[in-house]
Amino acid sequence: MFIKPVTKDIKLILHYLGRIIVGVGFFTFLPVLVAVLFKEPEPLCDFLFTSGICFILGFILIRLFRIEKEMGWMHGMLVVCLGWLTAMFLGALPLYLSRHYASYLDSCFEAMSGLATTGLTLVLDLDHLSFTHNFFRHLLMFMGGQGIVIVAISFLIRGYSGAFKMYVGEAREERILPSVISTARFIWLVSFVYLVLGAGILSIIGICEGMKPPLAIFNGLCIFMAGFDTGGFSPYSQNISYYHSFLFEFITLIIMILGAINFKLHYCLWSGNRKEIMKNIELITFVFSSALIFIIVLLGLTQKRGLYPGLLGYFRKGFYHLLSAHTGTGFSTLDSSQLNRWPTLAILGLILAMGLGGSSCSTTGGIKVLRIGIIFKTLVEDIKKILLPESSIVVEKFHHIKELILEDKQIRSSLLITICYILLYLGGTLVAVGLGYPFLEALFESTSASANVGLSLGITQVGMPAILKITYILQMWIGRLEFMSIFTLLGFLVAMIKGK
Repeated sequence: MFIKPVTKDIKLILHYLGRIIVGVGFFTFLPVLVAVLFKEPEPLCDFLFTSGICFILGFILIRLFRIEKEMGWMHGMLVVCLGWLTAMFLGALPLYLSRHYASYLDSCFEAMSGLATTGLTLVLDLDHLSFTHNFFRHLLMFMGGQGIVIVAISFLIRGYSGAFKMYVGEAREERILPSVISTARFIWLVSFVYLVLGAGILSIIGICEGMKPPLAIFNGLCIFMAGFDTGGFSPYSQNISYYHSFLFEFITLIIMILGAINFKLHYCLWSGNRKEIMKNIELITFVFSSALIFIIVLLGLTQKRGLYPGLLGYFRKGFYHLLSAHTGTGFSTLDSSQLNRWPTLAILGLILAMGLGGSSCSTTGGIKVLRIGIIFKTLVEDIKKILLPESSIVVEKFHHIKELILEDKQIRSSLLITICYILLYLGGTLVAVGLGYPFLEALFESTSASANVGLSLGITQVGMPAILKITYILQMWIGRLEFMSIFTLLGFLVAMIKGK
């Protein structure tokens, strides 16, 4: 039996939703500085208008709906769910005003792709998009990669209990520090430190390659935000191939890997515990799965002779796109037509890499290698139980920051989320196949959207059916929040109608 929500529940949700909208307003105001710097008056008006709407709407909700009860798990999950959708609709507004999107739906697609750190894009004439709007696309990834709720928790929410429930609702379960608020602020600290270092290095490379300093800094900032937050947007339609630089590709590889690492592991490394690298189940699983899938990709690519010059060419293209897929970044040195020429086995390798994803509590999407590692440990435990005498007591352990005993709760959660992701991948595939697209391309695009990657075989275009655009928006949203808050929203809607 469902309990029907009362007015106090609605008020509490709207109050915290207002706080998130104020956070979105802050981020939509930041591009104003870019507009002033690059002397772009129309984009300046677009973002002043949008940030004004956010601040007004947010403060109205905060003042109008006072908190009358403590936040519960249901409220936290719903605030997260609705907060992401609201951020999409508001974030799409300045993009639509740029006149580089065919419809408001397309700008919503772009906003969700940015917030969910996916990287699939429907922008028209990207190479002539204003600096301000282009910066905002990448800023969406920086905000979404850390988490919209992380913004609210860091600066706008004081209560520990409510903050933790929202933190978990955004698919983060691990606290780095004792307080979830200090955890959120540490995540921002890590991100900003890497932002200065990474954007600085990329800017220097850009200057050495012949870019003017302001343009090099702009590109460095945008590429870092998209890379570290495993998003895959680029200021140019050619993506990373625009820069024609092996060094640029190498640095972006490092940035992608840093973004795909658990923030808790970053904390260990910053604290001097570098031995964790050799023991951590996530890193070990990531390395082994990357090596195995790279062999599959390389075997596939070598089936087609003359595709790239020499073994180094195959390695460079194959390895870069493998890590781009596995980290959930979506950076590419090939366009969709070139990627489409890859043999089926190599494409299947990329699909597998995208589906697995990177680390938990990171900026990446997908199933997550921690869950894959736990499932593998479960298999090892079951084999030991079969081989050892029945009287034996088998205790399987794994190392994730500390030694942990494998428990049924962890196994059940890992299997459940893995099954949900597989069903999500297949669901989007069936929609695309039903609309007439080939199965392999449909599976690739669906996995890319659901696992928040952004690589494309060409299905994602302005002219694709509206129903497929909505499908991919939902997949990006669901995949980023990892199901539980989505299930809570569905339960809440049922309770509104049939609850007692």
